[in-house]
Amino acid sequence: MGKAVVIAISGVSGSGKTALVKRLAKQLYCPSLVFDDYIDVDTYPKNMKQWLKRGCNVEEITTPRFVAALEHLKLYTDAPFIVIEEPFGQCRRAMALHIDFTIVLDIPIEICLARVISRNINSPNSDSLTAIPKYLCEYEDYLRDIYLNVLEQTRHRCDLKISNVMPKQALANFVLQQLRSKLLV
Repeated sequence: MGKAVVIAISGVSGSGKTALVKRLAKQLYCPSLVFDDYIDVDTYPKNMKQWLKRGCNVEEITTPRFVAALEHLKLYTDAPFIVIEEPFGQCRRAMALHIDFTIVLDIPIEICLARVISRNINSPNSDSLTAIPKYLCEYEDYLRDIYLNVLEQTRHRCDLKISNVMPKQALANFVLQQLRSKLLV
């Protein structure tokens, strides 16, 4: 087994992380991991408003199953790359140990909000009439500030920051071009 280069995609909810991870993995013929597949009841602090007041220490966000899955994949894949969705980039030590290159999707927060609302409306598993107002209330109360705080943290520890809004395939092509020049993909 070779040493796979781990490429992390970070950004706030609605920035396009998951879509980009899936496209990159397909185009690079490599495995991928998505953060949301590894969250559980203990992942986030119990009181997110208090967490915000304490400064949003991302070390308090724990995903031991995600770390274990990445460690396992690194040991057993023959692929030259692994693409992961890690919203916090290299800011969590447990993940930073395994990440070789971090891309932060730093697009305007109002576009991210619109995407989250659209995703919720279009989700067949969602009661959008209940979920959207609840999300918007939390967003106004504390989520927006959390997103901005965490985004500021990840900006300072990334290898590539993308601020332009692009169609999904154009974004994937741009990232592949950047990876080719920086990692010799």
